Amino acid sequence: MSGTCEHLENLDPKQTDIYECMKCVEMGDSWVHLRLCQTCGEVNCCDSSKNKHATKHFHKTGHPVITSAEPGEQWAWCYIDRDAISW
Repeated sequence: MSGTCEHLENLDPKQTDIYECMKCVEMGDSWVHLRLCQTCGEVNCCDSSKNKHATKHFHKTGHPVITSAEPGEQWAWCYIDRDAISW
């Protein structure tokens, strides 16, 4: 656990059964990996994807924490504190 980021300390990770970035789908585009917003549950593409929808979502909403929506990956990232945890 992080210890320096209050957003990550009490995280109870949300899950999803959505495995596509709907914004990319609407654009007819593709993505590399998916991220799940831990505030609202929206799934977006990662920063390795050309559209970077997860980061754009943070800048628009201020929702601080994302987790990987990729099967087998268990980590979280806080945009505000620039901190991460794995479990």
